[in-house]
Amino acid sequence: MNYEVVVTCAVTGAGDTTGRSPHVPVTPKDIAKEAVEAAKAGASIAHFHVRDPETGKGSRDPKLFREVVDRVRDSGTDIVINLTAGMGGDWTPAPGDWSMPGPGTDMIGPDERLSHVKDCLPEICSLDCGTLNFGNDDTIYISTPPILRRMAALTKEWGVKPELEVFELGHIRFASQMIAEGLIADPPMFQLCLGIPWGADQTVDTMKAMKDHLPSGASWASFGISRMQMPMAAAAVAMGGNVRVGLEDNLFLDRGVLATNAQLVERVIGIIERMGARALTPQEARNKLGLRGASGSR
Repeated sequence: MNYEVVVTCAVTGAGDTTGRSPHVPVTPKDIAKEAVEAAKAGASIAHFHVRDPETGKGSRDPKLFREVVDRVRDSGTDIVINLTAGMGGDWTPAPGDWSMPGPGTDMIGPDERLSHVKDCLPEICSLDCGTLNFGNDDTIYISTPPILRRMAALTKEWGVKPELEVFELGHIRFASQMIAEGLIADPPMFQLCLGIPWGADQTVDTMKAMKDHLPSGASWASFGISRMQMPMAAAAVAMGGNVRVGLEDNLFLDRGVLATNAQLVERVIGIIERMGARALTPQEARNKLGLRGASGSR
Protein backbone atom coordinates (compact mmCIF):
# COMPACT_ATOMS: atom_id res chain seq x y z
CA MET A 1 0.00 0.00 0.00
CA ASN A 2 1.20 3.49 -0.89
CA TYR A 3 0.10 6.07 1.67
CA GLU A 4 1.75 9.05 -0.04
CA VAL A 5 0.64 9.13 -3.66
CA VAL A 6 1.98 11.15 -6.58
CA VAL A 7 -0.96 12.08 -8.83
CA THR A 8 -0.22 12.82 -12.49
CA CYS A 9 -2.82 14.42 -14.73
CA ALA A 10 -2.33 13.75 -18.47
CA VAL A 11 -4.28 16.76 -19.67
CA THR A 12 -4.33 16.12 -23.42
CA GLY A 13 -2.89 13.43 -25.66
CA ALA A 14 -2.26 13.22 -29.38
CA GLY A 15 -5.18 10.94 -30.19
CA ASP A 16 -8.32 11.78 -32.13
CA THR A 17 -10.39 12.79 -29.08
CA THR A 18 -11.11 16.46 -29.69
CA GLY A 19 -14.33 15.66 -31.55
CA ARG A 20 -15.55 13.41 -28.75
CA SER A 21 -15.39 15.91 -25.90
CA PRO A 22 -15.42 19.71 -25.74
CA HIS A 23 -13.22 19.51 -22.65
CA VAL A 24 -10.11 18.23 -24.45
CA PRO A 25 -7.76 21.23 -24.68
CA VAL A 26 -6.23 22.09 -28.06
CA THR A 27 -4.51 25.48 -27.97
CA PRO A 28 -1.42 26.18 -25.85
CA LYS A 29 -3.48 28.60 -23.77
CA ASP A 30 -6.12 25.96 -23.04
CA ILE A 31 -3.59 23.18 -22.37
CA ALA A 32 -1.76 25.41 -19.88
CA LYS A 33 -5.07 26.37 -18.26
CA GLU A 34 -5.95 22.69 -17.84
CA ALA A 35 -2.58 22.00 -16.22
CA VAL A 36 -3.17 24.84 -13.76
CA GLU A 37 -6.70 23.63 -13.00
CA ALA A 38 -5.38 20.09 -12.43
CA ALA A 39 -2.84 21.50 -9.98
CA LYS A 40 -5.54 23.40 -8.12
CA ALA A 41 -7.55 20.17 -7.92
CA GLY A 42 -4.60 18.48 -6.22
CA ALA A 43 -2.43 16.97 -8.98
CA SER A 44 1.30 16.75 -8.31
CA ILE A 45 2.37 16.47 -11.97
CA ALA A 46 0.92 17.68 -15.28
CA HIS A 47 1.84 15.56 -18.32
CA PHE A 48 1.01 16.96 -21.71
CA HIS A 49 1.30 16.73 -25.44
CA VAL A 50 0.55 19.66 -27.72
CA ARG A 51 -1.84 19.93 -30.65
CA ASP A 52 -1.98 21.91 -33.85
CA PRO A 53 -4.32 24.80 -32.92
CA GLU A 54 -5.85 24.76 -36.42
CA THR A 55 -6.55 21.03 -36.81
CA GLY A 56 -6.53 19.70 -33.25
CA LYS A 57 -4.19 16.90 -34.29
CA GLY A 58 -1.16 15.94 -32.23
CA SER A 59 1.94 18.02 -32.92
CA ARG A 60 5.62 18.02 -31.98
CA ASP A 61 6.23 21.71 -32.74
CA PRO A 62 8.75 22.95 -30.13
CA LYS A 63 7.20 26.43 -30.22
CA LEU A 64 3.89 25.04 -29.02
CA PHE A 65 5.57 23.21 -26.15
CA ARG A 66 7.47 26.34 -25.23
CA GLU A 67 4.29 28.39 -25.12
CA VAL A 68 2.51 25.90 -22.87
CA VAL A 69 5.47 25.59 -20.50
CA ASP A 70 5.92 29.37 -20.30
CA ARG A 71 2.23 29.87 -19.58
CA VAL A 72 2.25 27.28 -16.79
CA ARG A 73 5.42 28.67 -15.22
CA ASP A 74 4.19 32.26 -15.51
CA SER A 75 0.88 31.35 -13.83
CA GLY A 76 2.53 31.15 -10.41
CA THR A 77 0.92 27.76 -9.82
CA ASP A 78 3.27 25.06 -8.56
CA ILE A 79 3.06 21.87 -10.64
CA VAL A 80 5.72 19.43 -11.83
CA ILE A 81 5.90 19.60 -15.64
CA ASN A 82 6.16 16.33 -17.55
CA LEU A 83 6.47 16.63 -21.34
CA THR A 84 5.86 13.83 -23.78
CA ALA A 85 8.84 12.76 -25.86
CA GLY A 86 6.87 10.11 -27.72
CA MET A 87 6.16 11.96 -30.94
CA GLY A 88 8.13 11.21 -34.09
CA GLY A 89 8.12 7.42 -34.05
CA ASP A 90 5.07 6.58 -36.14
CA TRP A 91 5.46 4.34 -39.19
CA THR A 92 2.69 3.37 -41.61
CA PRO A 93 3.62 1.45 -44.77
CA ALA A 94 2.53 2.87 -48.11
CA PRO A 95 -0.43 1.14 -49.76
CA GLY A 96 0.91 -1.33 -52.28
CA ASP A 97 4.54 -0.91 -51.22
CA TRP A 98 5.33 -2.06 -47.70
CA SER A 99 8.96 -0.97 -48.01
CA MET A 100 8.05 2.73 -48.17
CA PRO A 101 6.44 5.10 -45.64
CA GLY A 102 2.82 5.95 -46.25
CA PRO A 103 0.32 8.56 -45.01
CA GLY A 104 0.55 9.02 -41.27
CA THR A 105 4.27 8.23 -41.05
CA ASP A 106 6.23 10.65 -38.87
CA MET A 107 9.66 9.21 -38.19
CA ILE A 108 12.55 11.26 -36.79
CA GLY A 109 15.74 10.58 -34.82
CA PRO A 110 16.35 10.77 -31.06
CA ASP A 111 17.82 14.27 -30.93
CA GLU A 112 14.88 15.77 -32.79
CA ARG A 113 12.41 13.83 -30.63
CA LEU A 114 13.90 15.65 -27.66
CA SER A 115 14.36 19.11 -29.17
CA HIS A 116 11.48 20.60 -27.16
CA VAL A 117 12.75 18.94 -23.98
CA LYS A 118 16.18 20.50 -24.45
CA ASP A 119 14.53 23.89 -25.01
CA CYS A 120 12.06 23.76 -22.11
CA LEU A 121 14.01 21.61 -19.59
CA PRO A 122 10.99 20.22 -17.74
CA GLU A 123 11.53 18.18 -14.59
CA ILE A 124 10.25 15.01 -16.33
CA CYS A 125 9.80 13.77 -19.88
CA SER A 126 8.36 10.47 -21.04
CA LEU A 127 10.53 7.79 -22.64
CA ASP A 128 8.55 5.06 -24.43
CA CYS A 129 10.76 2.02 -23.89
CA GLY A 130 10.14 -0.03 -27.02
CA THR A 131 8.34 -0.59 -30.29
CA LEU A 132 4.61 -1.36 -30.23
CA ASN A 133 1.60 -2.00 -32.47
CA PHE A 134 -0.88 0.81 -31.86
CA GLY A 135 -4.46 -0.09 -32.73
CA ASN A 136 -5.78 -2.29 -35.52
CA ASP A 137 -4.39 -0.50 -38.56
CA ASP A 138 -0.86 -0.75 -40.02
CA THR A 139 0.66 1.95 -37.79
CA ILE A 140 3.44 0.98 -35.42
CA TYR A 141 5.40 3.07 -32.95
CA ILE A 142 9.14 2.56 -33.41
CA SER A 143 11.62 3.13 -30.61
CA THR A 144 14.77 1.06 -31.13
CA PRO A 145 17.54 0.33 -28.57
CA PRO A 146 20.00 2.85 -30.13
CA ILE A 147 17.30 5.53 -30.19
CA LEU A 148 16.40 4.88 -26.55
CA ARG A 149 20.01 4.79 -25.37
CA ARG A 150 20.66 8.15 -27.03
CA MET A 151 17.52 9.71 -25.55
CA ALA A 152 18.33 8.35 -22.09
CA ALA A 153 21.87 9.75 -22.27
CA LEU A 154 20.63 13.19 -23.32
CA THR A 155 17.99 13.46 -20.60
CA LYS A 156 20.56 12.41 -17.98
CA GLU A 157 22.96 15.08 -19.27
CA TRP A 158 20.24 17.75 -18.98
CA GLY A 159 19.02 16.66 -15.54
CA VAL A 160 15.54 15.74 -16.83
CA LYS A 161 14.03 12.64 -15.21
CA PRO A 162 12.85 10.15 -17.87
CA GLU A 163 9.49 8.60 -17.06
CA LEU A 164 10.10 5.08 -18.39
CA GLU A 165 6.81 4.26 -20.10
CA VAL A 166 6.46 0.51 -20.46
CA PHE A 167 3.66 -1.19 -22.39
CA GLU A 168 4.75 -4.81 -21.90
CA LEU A 169 7.34 -6.90 -20.06
CA GLY A 170 9.94 -6.63 -22.81
CA HIS A 171 9.96 -2.87 -22.33
CA ILE A 172 10.73 -3.33 -18.63
CA ARG A 173 13.54 -5.71 -19.55
CA PHE A 174 15.18 -3.14 -21.83
CA ALA A 175 14.61 -0.25 -19.41
CA SER A 176 16.32 -2.31 -16.72
CA GLN A 177 19.23 -2.85 -19.11
CA MET A 178 19.60 0.91 -19.60
CA ILE A 179 19.61 1.33 -15.81
CA ALA A 180 22.35 -1.31 -15.53
CA GLU A 181 24.36 0.57 -18.16
CA GLY A 182 24.20 3.76 -16.11
CA LEU A 183 22.03 5.64 -18.62
CA ILE A 184 19.23 6.34 -16.11
CA ALA A 185 19.88 8.30 -12.92
CA ASP A 186 18.69 6.89 -9.60
CA PRO A 187 15.98 6.45 -8.61
CA PRO A 188 14.42 5.22 -11.88
CA MET A 189 10.79 6.17 -12.50
CA PHE A 190 8.41 3.84 -14.36
CA GLN A 191 4.91 4.27 -15.79
CA LEU A 192 3.03 0.99 -16.35
CA CYS A 193 0.81 1.76 -19.35
CA LEU A 194 -2.18 -0.59 -19.42
CA GLY A 195 -5.01 -1.09 -21.89
CA ILE A 196 -3.40 0.41 -25.00
CA PRO A 197 -4.05 -1.83 -28.02
CA TRP A 198 -1.89 -3.88 -28.35
CA GLY A 199 0.16 -3.57 -25.23
CA ALA A 200 -0.42 -5.07 -21.81
CA ASP A 201 -4.05 -5.56 -20.77
CA GLN A 202 -5.53 -3.48 -17.97
CA THR A 203 -6.04 -6.03 -15.20
CA VAL A 204 -4.82 -6.35 -11.63
CA ASP A 205 -2.93 -9.52 -12.55
CA THR A 206 -1.09 -7.75 -15.38
CA MET A 207 -0.23 -4.78 -13.19
CA LYS A 208 1.17 -7.05 -10.50
CA ALA A 209 3.22 -9.06 -13.02
CA MET A 210 4.77 -5.87 -14.42
CA LYS A 211 5.32 -4.37 -10.97
CA ASP A 212 7.08 -7.54 -9.85
CA HIS A 213 9.55 -7.24 -12.76
CA LEU A 214 10.64 -3.69 -11.89
CA PRO A 215 14.21 -3.23 -10.67
CA SER A 216 14.81 -2.74 -6.96
CA GLY A 217 14.43 0.82 -5.78
CA ALA A 218 12.31 2.01 -8.71
CA SER A 219 9.34 4.28 -8.19
CA TRP A 220 6.33 3.49 -10.33
CA ALA A 221 2.89 4.60 -11.35
CA SER A 222 0.25 3.03 -13.53
CA PHE A 223 -2.84 3.95 -15.49
CA GLY A 224 -5.75 2.32 -17.26
CA ILE A 225 -7.80 3.79 -20.06
CA SER A 226 -11.49 4.58 -20.49
CA ARG A 227 -13.75 3.03 -17.81
CA MET A 228 -10.76 1.24 -16.23
CA GLN A 229 -8.97 4.47 -15.31
CA MET A 230 -10.21 4.61 -11.71
CA PRO A 231 -10.08 0.85 -10.98
CA MET A 232 -6.47 0.71 -12.15
CA ALA A 233 -5.63 3.78 -10.06
CA ALA A 234 -7.02 2.10 -6.95
CA ALA A 235 -5.10 -1.08 -7.75
CA ALA A 236 -1.86 0.87 -8.18
CA VAL A 237 -2.23 2.55 -4.78
CA ALA A 238 -3.03 -0.79 -3.13
CA MET A 239 0.12 -2.30 -4.66
CA GLY A 240 2.38 0.55 -3.60
CA GLY A 241 2.36 2.67 -6.76
CA ASN A 242 1.42 6.15 -7.88
CA VAL A 243 -1.39 7.07 -10.29
CA ARG A 244 -2.18 8.87 -13.52
CA VAL A 245 -5.55 10.15 -14.67
CA GLY A 246 -6.64 12.73 -17.24
CA LEU A 247 -8.31 13.28 -20.59
CA GLU A 248 -5.44 11.72 -22.52
CA ASP A 249 -6.59 8.34 -21.25
CA ASN A 250 -10.30 8.71 -20.43
CA LEU A 251 -13.01 11.21 -21.34
CA PHE A 252 -15.71 10.24 -18.83
CA LEU A 253 -16.38 10.90 -15.16
CA ASP A 254 -19.31 8.50 -15.02
CA ARG A 255 -21.19 6.52 -17.63
CA GLY A 256 -22.36 9.04 -20.24
CA VAL A 257 -20.95 12.01 -18.28
CA LEU A 258 -18.02 13.81 -19.89
CA ALA A 259 -15.25 14.79 -17.49
CA THR A 260 -12.85 17.66 -17.12
CA ASN A 261 -9.27 17.07 -16.07
CA ALA A 262 -9.88 18.70 -12.71
CA GLN A 263 -12.87 16.45 -12.06
CA LEU A 264 -10.81 13.34 -12.78
CA VAL A 265 -8.12 14.55 -10.39
CA GLU A 266 -10.70 15.24 -7.70
CA ARG A 267 -12.26 11.81 -8.24
CA VAL A 268 -8.99 9.90 -7.91
CA ILE A 269 -7.92 11.89 -4.85
CA GLY A 270 -11.26 10.99 -3.26
CA ILE A 271 -10.48 7.32 -3.90
CA ILE A 272 -6.94 7.73 -2.53
CA GLU A 273 -8.21 9.39 0.65
CA ARG A 274 -10.89 6.75 1.19
CA MET A 275 -8.12 4.18 1.03
CA GLY A 276 -6.41 5.95 3.94
CA ALA A 277 -3.72 7.63 1.85
CA ARG A 278 -3.11 11.17 0.64
CA ALA A 279 -2.00 12.92 -2.53
CA LEU A 280 1.39 14.63 -2.41
CA THR A 281 2.00 18.27 -3.19
CA PRO A 282 4.24 19.05 -6.18
CA GLN A 283 7.23 19.75 -3.88
CA GLU A 284 6.66 16.52 -1.99
CA ALA A 285 6.54 14.70 -5.32
CA ARG A 286 9.88 16.25 -6.33
CA ASN A 287 11.41 15.03 -3.10
CA LYS A 288 9.96 11.53 -3.40
CA LEU A 289 10.93 11.05 -7.06
CA GLY A 290 14.36 12.66 -6.84
CA LEU A 291 13.58 15.40 -9.35
CA ARG A 292 15.55 18.52 -10.09
CA GLY A 293 14.27 21.05 -7.58
CA ALA A 294 13.87 18.50 -4.79
CA SER A 295 14.75 19.76 -1.30
CA GLY A 296 18.48 19.42 -0.77
CA SER A 297 19.23 19.05 -4.49
CA ARG A 298 21.88 21.16 -6.14
